Amino acid sequence: MEAVIKLYSLGYKQAKTYLAAALFTLGNMIVPQLCHTVHMGGPTWLPIYLFTLIGAYKYGWRVGLLTAIASPLLNSVLFGMPALSSLPAILLKSVLLAGIAGYTAHRFQKISVFLMLVVVLGYQLLGTLGEWLLKGDFYMASQDFRIGIPGMLIQIFGGYLFVKYLIHK
Repeated sequence: MEAVIKLYSLGYKQAKTYLAAALFTLGNMIVPQLCHTVHMGGPTWLPIYLFTLIGAYKYGWRVGLLTAIASPLLNSVLFGMPALSSLPAILLKSVLLAGIAGYTAHRFQKISVFLMLVVVLGYQLLGTLGEWLLKGDFYMASQDFRIGIPGMLIQIFGGYLFVKYLIHK
């Protein structure tokens, strides 16, 4: 399950960068609202990261970084989720995800389920360590590994399918 696809590395001077980031941010706002309609939907499905992963992998770390920062901030301001107390950890994980996904796509110039697994585990492991340092509570920091496995699986397989099949250009 490996595919060579057209990947981009958009720069900050390109209008496409901001258009792509706006669209992925919108996705990161709509999907979490849907997930939050069910009990523990956010912590279980980790919806705020999906379009950051897709944007960074397909269009480069800059699109990913813009999406990673805008999504949690706008969601928090507009909808109160994530809560302000969780915002630093979510921003950390989002930024890590954008960097790791963008680097992986640039380095390997292909997509596979294995590469998506590496990206998701990479940002989650580093993010958990960072969250542990921020909160001082390993139990809380490891919540994504205790509750969010379905969300990580969606990121791995959904991210792979979305990048490979749904975004052709």
